[in-house]
Parts: sequence; structure tokens; C-alpha cells
Amino acid sequence: MAYSDLISLIEIFEEAGQLARISEYVNPELEATEITERVVKQHGKALLFENNGTEFPLLMNLYGSQERMNMVFGTQNLDEPGIRILKIMHHVIKPSMSFRDKLMLLPMLKEISSWMPNRSSGRANCQLEMMPVPDLNRLPIPKCWPFDGGKFITLPMVHTQNPETGATNVGMYRMQVLDSSTTAMHWHLHKDGARHFEMYKKAGKLMPVSVAIGGDPIFAYCASAPLPENIDEYMLAGFLRHERVRLIKCKTNDLYVAADADFVLEGYIDPNEEFAYEGPFGDHTGYYSLADYYPKFHITCITHRPDAVYPATIVGVPPKEDRWLGKATERIFLTPIRLTVCPDVKDMNLPYQGGFHNLAIVQAELQYTGQAFTLMNALWGVGQMMFNKIMIVVGKNTNPFDSKAVLDCLSNIDLSKDVLFSRGAADVLDHAGREFALSGKIGIDATRKSENKPTRALDMEQMKADFPNIYINDAYFSAIGALVIGFEKTSDYTVRQLAQDLSCKDYIQGLTYIAVFDQSVDLNDADILLWQISGNIDPQTDCFQTDAPNNKCLVFDATSKQRMDGFIREWPNIIVMDDQTISAIDQKWNKLGLGEFIESPSLKLKPMVKGSGAVAKFE
Repeated sequence: MAYSDLISLIEIFEEAGQLARISEYVNPELEATEITERVVKQHGKALLFENNGTEFPLLMNLYGSQERMNMVFGTQNLDEPGIRILKIMHHVIKPSMSFRDKLMLLPMLKEISSWMPNRSSGRANCQLEMMPVPDLNRLPIPKCWPFDGGKFITLPMVHTQNPETGATNVGMYRMQVLDSSTTAMHWHLHKDGARHFEMYKKAGKLMPVSVAIGGDPIFAYCASAPLPENIDEYMLAGFLRHERVRLIKCKTNDLYVAADADFVLEGYIDPNEEFAYEGPFGDHTGYYSLADYYPKFHITCITHRPDAVYPATIVGVPPKEDRWLGKATERIFLTPIRLTVCPDVKDMNLPYQGGFHNLAIVQAELQYTGQAFTLMNALWGVGQMMFNKIMIVVGKNTNPFDSKAVLDCLSNIDLSKDVLFSRGAADVLDHAGREFALSGKIGIDATRKSENKPTRALDMEQMKADFPNIYINDAYFSAIGALVIGFEKTSDYTVRQLAQDLSCKDYIQGLTYIAVFDQSVDLNDADILLWQISGNIDPQTDCFQTDAPNNKCLVFDATSKQRMDGFIREWPNIIVMDDQTISAIDQKWNKLGLGEFIESPSLKLKPMVKGSGAVAKFE
């Protein structure tokens, strides 16, 4: 399904029944988020807000379904790019090639060369209109969540250049609007843009930056993809699109951007300027990432297409549309991992509930004792896999996407032999680490053959009598040998004390796991439990084994952390919409043309919110 730019893709979406045009006025501040939040949770259509108080339409939920992702990629299945990579690599690294084999490689080498972007000067669609004075207020930039620090550009393609080699990087870093021509640039310390910034700072030079918004949606995906440094994101786009990308030189600096972008923001960062206080921001973790200091981006020129559409995304409590962007990365980058790092990896599942890197379920074909641990350590050293906190390795005959099969494997582990603890880098957005950007890691070798362990019924009544301060969900016990409980801890009675006391009781013998959540968590919602357990732990301190002589259990403390836990950082709040906006959209719903009423997802989450504000407040 061919398309040349965002405008033509919107037309394809509409023909396929994958787009809803909304002519009723919708405020980009909070209202657009609340509508999108309701629709994305139902795997609904892309939304084009045509009446938003600006001259440009606002497009949201662009990537929010498997059907639309395949339209964006031009595929029937997101596994197709990985299969192409595998075929190419098998040809290129084929041993003992004959002269005939080498001749047969020529068409493939020609194809590879066609992925390289084509740089040109002149004028492109993205430069047909220029604002006399750069003014971000003319764009429908959303304020996504009530306690966000302001409006944020959420799908920017940020172009920077290594000042020593000239290599260009295209990254996706959120940008908070500070005024009509200035934003903060939120690049993390692990990102290429941040490395380039440090190089300009050392050289004492202004750093040229150009930001493209819109254009072919494959570009935004490539900007978010975990490519190695010095691998051109537009080359990946050419590979995915089967044709080279045309780049155009910016008008006020020497950087090149995609010619079919909808908007281009050109400017600079002064490395010696005082940083801006950026945030908070409702992030993909489902929690606010709290305010911190980041560089200021000064915009000197804004150009755009005459028919420009402004695309934006929202993130928050999963699932959101980034579920499908993460799934594309999982499928595409599995092949390079298998070919270059871990050939024994057969497949990998990065569940969206875990933010795509907190939890990984790896299917592997193991040949020797201890190989699962070797594989874990190898994967923790690969690119953004270094951010992973929980890794479960299953055997070659276990489907990593079959939750029941994975649970069955987890029920067979030997706590004395099959659990590995480690420590390393964490995502800057990880709120559970005892230190910033540093966290423990836990690996579980779940490849043991089934021992057909007998399950036993818990004496629920006795447990409730013994522990009146907990509530229990035993639905998972028979499947995994786990006790799932909600708990209101106090400084006098912590999770560790509770777990130790529980493990001494005869009626829980045979359990392997105890998972402890805040009392406000819905223990009947498996998605919420997985999101909480993968996001709220630092495995080095929040995963531990009880030491009861006859009943050792592996405990996961997924509660919110406080001073009583030895946690000295601020704990962020869960992201929900404010009551006023929810009520406004309830009243407006019938005018939006989106069909049957959808209740706000925030209503279910509000009991989990602690106080008012981006920072959790504990009583």
C-alpha cells in the first residue's frame, strides 16, 4: 500500500475505515488526550481533530492498531522486515562463496545501496511556507496530562550532528514548550543527541539542531528505534520503505531533514546556557517523570507544508499506541540480536505492560548447563536491552507469547539454582531504582522440564484471620504457585516482615512466589498487576527470598516505595485525567461522531493515585 507522505496516508486510513474526522471543537489542552485515551484503549481509529483553535489539524492515535502499523510499514505482518534482514545476512555471510555466488550478490548489493538517503538542495514541500516570526503557539501542541509542566511536542524527529565525524543522528526526545520560540530538549544521558551536546560543549560551539514533525510516519518510528551510533536512521527508513529517502538541506543550518516533513523547526542549543527546568511529564511508564534540568532549544526558523498536519502521541498507563511501536522494534531487532549476539535466541516477547524493556520473555535453545545465565548477561549488554529489569528464559518448545505456558514454566523453577541477580544501567525514566539511572536486575531460568508439582488449596480463612491487614487473590495460585496480595504497610510492619511471617505458615507450603501490591491495586486485573510488578521494583532490593527453613519463596515487592522502605527519591504519581476534563468529554461525546460512549479509563485508576500532583503524597 504505497503512500508518499502523511497527507496521503491519512486518505488511505480514511478509505480503510481507520480514521475519524472530528469537526466539533476540541481543546488540545487535555481534551484531545482524554478522547484519545478512551479510543486507544478500545483499539479504535486514528483521530483527526480538525477544529482545535489553530489553522492546522491535529492527528492522534496514528500508530494505535496492528492494522494501521501494517499500513505504515507496508506489510502484512510486522515480522516481514526481520525476515528480510535474515535473508540478506545469510547471503552476505555465506561461507566459501564461488564466483557465481558473488555475481548473484550484485543485485542485492544494488538494493542495499538504494536504502541510502539522497541529499539535495533547492526547495521541498516542507519549506514552501515560512513563518515570518517563529511561533509555536500557531501549532496545536497538546498539554497531555493535568500535572504536565506545559505543552509537549511528543513526536519530534530531532536532527543533530557529531561535530568531529559529521555523522547525523535522528532521535526522538520530548520537547516542552517554554515560550513561542523556545523549548526544552529532554535527551537522556544514554542518547546520541546528549553525546553530541557534550562534544559541542567541550568545543565551546553552538550546536545546530533541526526538528522535523510529520511526514512519512516511518520516520518517527526510525527516530525511536534503538539503532547503534553512526547507523543512519534514514537508511533504516529506506530499508523499511524499499526506496531511498529524499533529504533537503535546512534553510538556516547545514543539517538535512526529510523533504516530505510537515513542519521543520530550525535553531540551535547553546551548551553554555543555563538549563531549563523541564517537566513533569506523564510518561510511558504510567507515572509522571518528575521535573529536572535540560538544555534549551532556540528556534530561529519554522517552515511547513501548506497542507500541514500536526501529529502527536500520548503516553501513560499502558496500553497506548506506543504498544505497537514497541512491538515493531521487538520484531525487527530480534534478527540482529540472534545473528550477532545470541544465536540461541529463537524468539522474544517484550510485553507492553512492562514498558517494553522492564520485562523480557526469551525463548532459547539451550545446549549446556548455565547457558540461560550466559544468555541473560549477554542480552543485558546489548543496546537498550541494558535497561531490562526482569528477564525470563523459557525453552525452545515454549511459546513466549502464551502466558499460560510461561506461567507453567515459572512454576517449575528451583529457587536455589534458577535465579540470577545482577545490577546495571536503568532507563532514566525508571522511578523504582534506588539510584538515578541504576537498578538491579533479576533473571529466571524457567527451562526446567515439568515436575508435575501438586498444587494445594490455601486455607484462605485462616490466612485472613492471621493477617487481617492483607487481602488476597488466589486465582493465580494453581497456575504458578504464587500468592498475590494487597497490603497496607506501615513503618512498624513492612513487606519484608509480612513475607517472612507468611512463609513460616504451614498452609502456604508449596508456594514459590509471593507478590505484594498496594492495597488500592485491583488484584483481578492481570494487566495492571504485570504493569505494577515490572515497573515498581528495583530487583536488587525489592526481590528477595524468604529464609523460612521449609518454605522458601521468591518475593516481589511491587508496592509504592516510601522512606520506610529506605527509598529516598521522590515517588511519582500515577497518571490520570482530572475530573473536570472527564466531565467535559462525557458531555461532548455524542457530538464527536465516535460511536457508542466509552467511559474514561482514568476512573478505574483513580483509587491508586496518592494525593494531588505529579509527586505521590503518602499519608
